[in-house]
Amino acid sequence: MKILIIGGVAAGTKTAAKLKRLDRGAEVTLITKSRDISYAGCGLPYYVGGLIETRDELIVNTPEKYAALTGVTVRTGREAVKLDAEAKTVTASNLDSGEQEVYEYDRLVIAVGASPSVPPVEGLHLGGVFTMRTPDDAETMRTYIEKQNVKKAVVVGGGFIGLEVAENLHARGVSVTVIDFASQIMPNVLDPELADWAKKKLAAAGVRVITSTAAQAIEGEERVSAIRTSAGTLACDLVVLSAGIRPNTGFLADTGLAMVKGTIVVDEQMRTNLPDVYAAGDCAMVKNRLTGAPQWSPMGSTANLSGRTLAEGLMGADKRYPGVLGTGVAKLPGLSCGRTGLTERQAKDAGFDPVCAVAVTDDKAHYYPGAAYFVTKIVADRATRRLLGVQVLGPGAVDKMVDIAAMGLNMGATLEDFENADFAYAPPFSTAIHPLVQAVYVLLNKLDGALTSITPAEYLAGAAEGRRVLDVGLAPSIRGALYIDLPKVNGPIEGIAQDEKLLLVCTKGKRAYFLQNRLRHFGYTDTLVLEGGVFVSDVKLKNVAAAVTPAEEKAVKALGFLRDKTTPDCFNGRVITRNGKITAEESRVIAEAAEKFGSGEVTMTSRLTLEIQGVPFDHIEPMRAFLAERGLETGGTGSKVRPVVSCKGTTCQYGLIDTFALSEEIHERFFHGYSDVKLPHKFKIAVGGCPNNCVKPDLNDLGVIGQRVPTVDYEKCRGCKLCQVENGCPIKVTRMQDDKLVIDEAACNHCGRCIAMCPFGALDAQMEGYRIYIGGRWGKKVAQGRPLDKVFTDKEEVMSVIEKSILLFREQGVTGERFADTVSRLGFENVQEQLLANELLAHKQENLSAQKHLQGGATC
Repeated sequence: MKILIIGGVAAGTKTAAKLKRLDRGAEVTLITKSRDISYAGCGLPYYVGGLIETRDELIVNTPEKYAALTGVTVRTGREAVKLDAEAKTVTASNLDSGEQEVYEYDRLVIAVGASPSVPPVEGLHLGGVFTMRTPDDAETMRTYIEKQNVKKAVVVGGGFIGLEVAENLHARGVSVTVIDFASQIMPNVLDPELADWAKKKLAAAGVRVITSTAAQAIEGEERVSAIRTSAGTLACDLVVLSAGIRPNTGFLADTGLAMVKGTIVVDEQMRTNLPDVYAAGDCAMVKNRLTGAPQWSPMGSTANLSGRTLAEGLMGADKRYPGVLGTGVAKLPGLSCGRTGLTERQAKDAGFDPVCAVAVTDDKAHYYPGAAYFVTKIVADRATRRLLGVQVLGPGAVDKMVDIAAMGLNMGATLEDFENADFAYAPPFSTAIHPLVQAVYVLLNKLDGALTSITPAEYLAGAAEGRRVLDVGLAPSIRGALYIDLPKVNGPIEGIAQDEKLLLVCTKGKRAYFLQNRLRHFGYTDTLVLEGGVFVSDVKLKNVAAAVTPAEEKAVKALGFLRDKTTPDCFNGRVITRNGKITAEESRVIAEAAEKFGSGEVTMTSRLTLEIQGVPFDHIEPMRAFLAERGLETGGTGSKVRPVVSCKGTTCQYGLIDTFALSEEIHERFFHGYSDVKLPHKFKIAVGGCPNNCVKPDLNDLGVIGQRVPTVDYEKCRGCKLCQVENGCPIKVTRMQDDKLVIDEAACNHCGRCIAMCPFGALDAQMEGYRIYIGGRWGKKVAQGRPLDKVFTDKEEVMSVIEKSILLFREQGVTGERFADTVSRLGFENVQEQLLANELLAHKQENLSAQKHLQGGATC
């Protein structure tokens, strides 16, 4: 039997290989347009990010290796252009020779996959515009990023691939903005309230997301310089188009093949409506396993599973592909996202009566180092209690939650089937009651009436309007709410009627449930618990005149908002300006934000950030969202790397280095790149263009100062009695000695002013470089930074020393002490030796992942 397969990568190669394993004598031929037949498409973003180092690691099999391993006849560089189902032939164009080739078949498998859907905008031809579908795409993009020193990127598309690309660009130190035409990220993957929560987490991690925004045009001369959108023009030097894909089925339009929006309709045996023609992979329309409705699932998992099932069917087995659950998982910046089954919205559309619960649980034993959280939304059918779907967000292993739920969906499990499930438990891996089972318990309590609650989505829709809010957290956290200390509730609460409508809110939902249980016992009849608490929902009381709570003040301080002590509830918000340099457009945005959300006044901080004055507490989040959508951020507080200070560099007559470029690179690599790294105290970096020290680099934790080291050519020195170099030295460290010019190396500050002063050319040569000072400090206790012995001539070496200094401070510093104290305690020579060696970088990941439980010492 002749079996012809069009297309490789996943479905095509899986089908072909399985066919040959089932029947070594089968005549299986695979033709594909690509030169690569089997590659890890899902790994492409991680190659761009550098986590996967070489292109070869992406290639699962070369055509030659695959053919030798499987026995399949492989023809690459063949593009299928015509199908004649009656004659059972496929015509393909040989892309090398241009000739037409005709292939006969007894059975045909179409596995042509899909290609990126490119929006119809101007500027697609410009350098720096990429799609992400093949290893060539990834390799070309990575090379471009490195050669062009890309700093800003815009990703068009907020689905899994777009966000994974954003995560990897962000990991490279690129400032990333994601735009999506939809009203939320990951549409049809997450329900809106979880998508909004994820969007906030991405923003906190440094990735700006703008939804309900269309790309209109890409601007630039030869290379991209900006992208014009419906939300405004975004400056960038890289654009990644990840706005979906389209099946490569155009050549099949006149064949009579049944298709829906270009996807080929198949049955459970992957058969099309044409005789002896089958389809699998990204070009095929399968069905949803729960609803039976058609569903397109362009996933590597779907392609492999359906390809294997198809091969078994072609060899006579009674195997059927039952459909998909929409299971997926993605690694995002600082967050993992997974889901399976139906969202609440999809369940309603499918005719179910869905009931949902949102639970925030620990992802492992809370006391174990590295313990984090899962935010889980679980969906079930109200009448049958059959599990319908799960969505999970968290920084850790959300896949284990999703996989357990997917297996339950496969087996038609009800919520009760999970109640006493014996899942693996040990503190490093899970909680004693599995986190998914905890979420199931919440929903069962809700269905059984033990818990009366509302979801975050219902809260956003106004389900709690008119209710009095009781704050039952470990400490007061909701301004204007009555705080309830749970352990002290041993009877009716004074001042609250037993029939009063109450909303009970804590951090994650558990303490609110405990309070509801007690209040019921004491006769309270109308209480609601907010699921997920303030961890998921922003709970703010309207028209509240109460003072800002300590917890609220601490929370916004971490966002760059410091209390204005002259007011009861106003804050001054720091807008990061990278190096003190902003564009005219950014200046207009900051001024508009000051007028719209603050007092209308803007001040400059000592770190050259701009501070919007007089922002009422309730205006903080709206102002941050306003700034974020325009490419600006707040922050610069806490025990972390602070914004970089820079002088004017080469725009100053004395400037020796481009301080703006260097400080911006330091800002991206260490302020953004180390934004999640907690240190013993704040760590300040300053870049000065010359030894004039206008921004006082030597009074920062680390300072970089431009250097120009003069070199005397004694063959040209004439020993003049009136030496112009000696007279012109601004700090008088040159002198004539024994009729030769001598420079006191210990006293020279390398300002370079003497260069070319000698009319005979004795001082025309110089070495350009950088001097690094460590251990400086300004404030209550002043410390003068001390320079490392070496003058660095390589910028990357400077960046390396900066990183090693931060790592040393984190590893060997003590909570509350400044870097100057660490240097003093360890000894300058010891610290210098470590900074000039590479051991700190060798165990960087171990250092950053270590659970040091640093409390930090910065108060602003």
